[in-house]
Amino acid sequence: MKARGVDPKYHDKTEEQDDAGIWTFNRCAEAYIKAKSHEWKSKKHAEQWRATIKTYCSPVFGQLPVDQIDVELVLEVIEPIWYTKTETASRLRGRMENILSWAIVHGYHDGPNPAIWRGYIEHLLPNKSKIAQPRHHPAMPYQEISTFIDTLKTRNSTSSLALQFLILTATRTGEVIGGSWEEIDTQAGIWVIPANRMKAKREHRVPLSTQALSLLDKLPARKGWLFPSIRHGKHISNMAMLKFMRDLGYGTKGSRGPYVPHGFRSTFRDWCAEQTDFPRELAESALAHVLQNKVEAAYQRSDLLEKRRPLMQAWANYCYGESMP
Repeated sequence: MKARGVDPKYHDKTEEQDDAGIWTFNRCAEAYIKAKSHEWKSKKHAEQWRATIKTYCSPVFGQLPVDQIDVELVLEVIEPIWYTKTETASRLRGRMENILSWAIVHGYHDGPNPAIWRGYIEHLLPNKSKIAQPRHHPAMPYQEISTFIDTLKTRNSTSSLALQFLILTATRTGEVIGGSWEEIDTQAGIWVIPANRMKAKREHRVPLSTQALSLLDKLPARKGWLFPSIRHGKHISNMAMLKFMRDLGYGTKGSRGPYVPHGFRSTFRDWCAEQTDFPRELAESALAHVLQNKVEAAYQRSDLLEKRRPLMQAWANYCYGESMP
């Protein structure tokens, strides 16, 4: 530690240092998390940050003054898990980078940022894409979707109805279970999901097919949550649809296929590409994906709602084995 320019006298000190005005890494981390938690989706996100910092950073340099943290110390944290827990290590590096940037801006670290990837860590560790294959959500082949829907229609449960609605709208689990009647305009046939419930933090308008509207008519209530839990005032949990699929024999160990609710977005996308002539941008807009091409995104400011109507109706017809009206 001394050879790296780190003062050993701080290494085993406790958080009592903070009261003396010393900005340790742990203190900076907590300050950063408190400052940013207001813009994060849930308390769980902040808890995940604290957990990874406590598990990996704190034992190495959590109690060190933040200005003594260098590239070698950052590597001491992430290199042991870079090859075995690549995604965790990559997220941890990003979190350290953000915390240290906060410390630099506030004058507690002279910089440059020792956890930054470009120009620093990229020269010391292989790119994560070279050592870890991304894990995609298992998706049901679109050829099986009609049979699956037939099975769902025989189960008159809230989870079954929610799962059908998720498939018909090509939305995410959190968007469906958090849906409320105030977001639905049955006259216009639109479901408006507010920005604070969307992954991309942008309002998403979903054109509702005749099948989706018919499904909503089957729901018992006309206020509050679309898919309420039996527990008063709550919506169904984020595990309800997954558990329902597992009970039907699906899931990672299921005999009927390792499929999960989120995978139906991929099912929809594959169907669009292989079975229709709808333009790519309509499918991407239906999935609420942000265009990666910045020039294209700058010119396409509309959400193409009316053009997406026939796409979502065609998808619903395919799912229910019906002809286009």
